[in-house]
Amino acid sequence: MSLEHVRSIADAVLYEGYLLYPYRATSSKNQSRWQFGVLGPPAASAESFGEAPRMSMQCLLQRTDEATPGARATAHLRFLQLQVRTVEELIGGDYLPVDELVVDGTSVLSWQEASECEVALPALVLDAAFDGSTQDPIHTSVSVPADEQVEPILDSTGTTIGRIVRRRSALAGAVSIGAEPDHGYLRLTVAVENTHPEEARNKDDAIRLSLIGAHVLLEADAAQFVSLLEPSAAAAAAAARCHQERCFPVLAGRPGSTDVVLGSPIILYDYPEIADESAGALFDSTEIDEILTLRVMTMTDEEKAEARATDPRAAEIIDRCDAMPAETLQQLHGVLRDPHGAAAEPVSFDTGDVPWWDPASDGSVRPEVDSVLIDGVRVAKGSRVRVHPSRRADAQDIFFADQEAEVTAVLSDVDGGTHVALVLVDDPAADMHEWYGRYLYFAPDELEPLDQAREESRS
Repeated sequence: MSLEHVRSIADAVLYEGYLLYPYRATSSKNQSRWQFGVLGPPAASAESFGEAPRMSMQCLLQRTDEATPGARATAHLRFLQLQVRTVEELIGGDYLPVDELVVDGTSVLSWQEASECEVALPALVLDAAFDGSTQDPIHTSVSVPADEQVEPILDSTGTTIGRIVRRRSALAGAVSIGAEPDHGYLRLTVAVENTHPEEARNKDDAIRLSLIGAHVLLEADAAQFVSLLEPSAAAAAAAARCHQERCFPVLAGRPGSTDVVLGSPIILYDYPEIADESAGALFDSTEIDEILTLRVMTMTDEEKAEARATDPRAAEIIDRCDAMPAETLQQLHGVLRDPHGAAAEPVSFDTGDVPWWDPASDGSVRPEVDSVLIDGVRVAKGSRVRVHPSRRADAQDIFFADQEAEVTAVLSDVDGGTHVALVLVDDPAADMHEWYGRYLYFAPDELEPLDQAREESRS
């Protein structure tokens, strides 16, 4: 299949964490960026906090037809190259770097952008390996040149008042790909390494010389990849012998296809997808589009202006959310999908004149008066219970063991589960938590009713 079908997923990996809500340069979230797939320079000093320079992965292949020759695997290395955007103000004939330059009321900021890089590597022929011989690795050097671009900054009269200088440092790397037989399968090994010789003395040097968001796309011809997450019984032992180092292979493309693998620095499932309802990248694919979109809509005009000045990709997000029609936003609210792949009808959220988020939109749900029966005792808002955490959904649950709590609401989820919201009686901040609506949530079987007589009298 064409790699184009998986590029939306690969791009989500490439830009994961690139810029986080609220998409502003001054946000504390965006002071530490480039969290995933960073291959740092090998000569980085301890003070630079550079990332490890290497990642590698192993995956399994099997031949599609014993009689068909020409089996091969082709790797594509993809990553970001840091692009430092420096704003310089023209003062007395000299260009001087500044953090911000205001031009006719619009801010222009210095910032760190990124440039996409993709390298298609020579194909590894697999016929000898399928015939029982170890296939020596192919080693390929990767070189990305330095670059500098200058863009003048003009005011409304056409006068030059500064310039934007975008600089990219040269990058160097190496990729090896080899194969060896393993009881009827081939174990394919791909390793990527940053080989830049320059010493990185500080954090800025280290990231400037790094391969960022690095990941691998593997394409097979006349062979098929085997799932390492759900291998067949015959492949289970060989799959267990595969070793991963900061890179995790999953089957990619249309469900059921076996000719493309994505080697990702983020642990994914086989056949990861971007939801059809998603209107565009938000650089946080573990988040919910609806939440981020609504948050953008609540930003002030000043905050949106700063986000637009921070990065062109942030400006695109702000503009898209501002222009999003109500029907598109409604589509983000939720869809039920069969986990086994069968199509499901979208859920209707037609609530008439009442907004979907208003509790009045569903009169059958009344958390403040709803109750649940626990050990024959009806528990509702105001009930006293003792907490016995057993599901360990949160590491902090251990601190709540045997604590007395007051129930604030009984809620149900779309799967029919019941959750009891509560605050701890001995928590000095209990009143504040209740005022903010920040509760602890437990399943009914984790709670012991304490005021049986009072609850029985209510019923």
